[in-house]
Amino acid sequence: MHNKVVYHAMKTLNAPEWGLCWPVLRFNFRGTGLSQGTHDGSAEYGDVLAAIHWLVNAYSRPVVVAGFSFGAAMAVNACCGQGSEDSNGRASVHALALIGLPTRSEAQDYSYPSLSSCTIPKLFLSGDRDQYAPAAEWRQVAASGAEPKRAVAISGADHFFQGQLEQMQQALAGWLKEQLP
Repeated sequence: MHNKVVYHAMKTLNAPEWGLCWPVLRFNFRGTGLSQGTHDGSAEYGDVLAAIHWLVNAYSRPVVVAGFSFGAAMAVNACCGQGSEDSNGRASVHALALIGLPTRSEAQDYSYPSLSSCTIPKLFLSGDRDQYAPAAEWRQVAASGAEPKRAVAISGADHFFQGQLEQMQQALAGWLKEQLP
């Protein structure tokens, strides 16, 4: 939650200078920071669903789910995969921004078979030097996603968009402005 990519993505959604001014909910996954529960690496999609439900109840507006790294993987599971049977939550998701979606980490390889049938508008946003999603693997994952989708690779950026955070924000803001009237 206190990662610079998460913070800058949140500012893109919320700060007036980006033109969106949307309410934003950032949260820690179970077992992280001061949150309760135990991190297990897969059930955290339920945390995303809980956040979606809270936002729908609090604001009664369409929801954009933006996740970074592990958060992006859990967003896919919640909105397109394991949690997609939750029709109330998924029906409220208007767009899905997958920032730094990993294909591998030190602990595991990631796959996203549910993307092929996921028709929520998706942004795949990554650095072309992302150490957790090598460019060829990332392009393959993005290509596997159902339309509508857009894949944007920030030239020279690593997983944390070191020195490229403003380019990440510009790509995110531009795509989001196209998604919602």
